[in-house]
Amino acid sequence: MCWDIYALLTYQPELKLMTKYTITNANLDEFKSIGDLMVRVYSALEGFPKPEEQPTYYQMLRNVGSLTETPSTELFVAKDEQKEILGAVVFFGDMKDYGSGGTAVQEKGACGFRLLAVAPAARGLGIGKALSIACIERTKLLGKKTVVIHSTEAMKVAWGMYERLGFKRELDLDFTQQDLPVYGFRLKLN
Repeated sequence: MCWDIYALLTYQPELKLMTKYTITNANLDEFKSIGDLMVRVYSALEGFPKPEEQPTYYQMLRNVGSLTETPSTELFVAKDEQKEILGAVVFFGDMKDYGSGGTAVQEKGACGFRLLAVAPAARGLGIGKALSIACIERTKLLGKKTVVIHSTEAMKVAWGMYERLGFKRELDLDFTQQDLPVYGFRLKLN
């Protein structure tokens, strides 16, 4: 699966540059860089637990590529024309592999995505939205009717994007991860 996408560089508007990025399944040789990106992004979130507070979570982020050892799990990566990693997300084609707390793993006819991260220098280019849409499209290709995601208060800026894509807050998907409230969202596909 591959998508080519153009975006206006909003962090250098005076240059009016267009950048092209591609979303594909990550290669094994990209796993470490993606894990490093995820650790950098999540540890910098204000109000989000730091590595010393949730070492197991950060170990999972660091080794995010290992999640793809499950056949239904894919790691999507957004790269620019120079092959620089701009963002990534983990897609779960089977909710039993989703790995969250709460009831999400019991969802039938659903896929999910977690661990969406965008490089700080690439924010504002639509990378997060494009990665989310890639997951939605993959769900449709698999013939599933629902997409499940989770977020936290520290990631609230992304909530608006998810809602514009059609996701609705779903209290039955909420759970707590080591004193951190985690909020569920569901998107019903036609």
